[in-house]
Amino acid sequence: MLQRILGALILVIVVLVAVFAFLMQKPDLDEVRAEWMTPDDRLVNAAGMQWRVRETGPEDAAAIVLIHGFSHSLEAFEAVSVELDSEYRVIRFDLPGHALTGPREDAAYSVDDTLAQMTTLLDEIAPDTFAIGGNSLGGLLAWRYAAANPERVTDLVLISPGGYPNLGVGDEPAPVPAQVSLYLTTAPQAGVQAATAALYADPSRLSEADVERIGALMRFDGVGEALVQRIEQFTLPDPNPTLRTIEADTLVIWGARDVMISPLHGPRFAAAIPNAELLLISDAGHMAQSETPGQVSQAVRALLAD
Repeated sequence: MLQRILGALILVIVVLVAVFAFLMQKPDLDEVRAEWMTPDDRLVNAAGMQWRVRETGPEDAAAIVLIHGFSHSLEAFEAVSVELDSEYRVIRFDLPGHALTGPREDAAYSVDDTLAQMTTLLDEIAPDTFAIGGNSLGGLLAWRYAAANPERVTDLVLISPGGYPNLGVGDEPAPVPAQVSLYLTTAPQAGVQAATAALYADPSRLSEADVERIGALMRFDGVGEALVQRIEQFTLPDPNPTLRTIEADTLVIWGARDVMISPLHGPRFAAAIPNAELLLISDAGHMAQSETPGQVSQAVRALLAD
């Protein structure tokens, strides 16, 4: 009897492992691109890889580049793009190791590496001058780019940007907890729902379609591992010496209910950048561009018009 029970348990375990392995099979990049790319998307070869790039709005209009945050994709700025692309050429792309751009073979994901890769891409796709903005990791890359390329950047938009030491990250990377690594490399839908909702002041504003897309674009082969590798290489040294050199007129936007990067960082950015204004949005969290796109778009439009 005991042998039969043990045999049944082993069989159940084997079946469960097989089912789990089947469910966790990750589609390849071509399959995911076929499902999620739109007619506005194209693939651009730059810096040793193919990037997904999306451009909307009049080709001859003033341009703004918008950069998404960690573990997300260019769709993070979809609502703002819809608001702006009747007047502006809006350029977006998936960062290396993210979404439909996918992982790099050399696993070069430090901030300096990504900035250099992004610079090569913008040399290929952007006009001579443009505005640039980003959220979180994308904001960090945006202000770093603006500081290094003052002749190209007309205006700068920062939405809860990375910069000052945060969450244990400073001159050195922080260790990646095992549960974080497991989440990023498996991206279970319930986990994606919980992690993304935590970025919102009002989780009811997060749609099921957004959760489905974010999870799907995290789960294909190599992306989760790339996200872990990025954390392992991620540092936040003192930003003030670089922030003080930024010449572009700058709008700093922060959600007052941001639990990822404290809103207290907002005044620090506004004080360090010479020509900066701070907009605090009372009912937004870490992703104000997704949660309150109308208010963000209105502020961005005013900056660009001025």
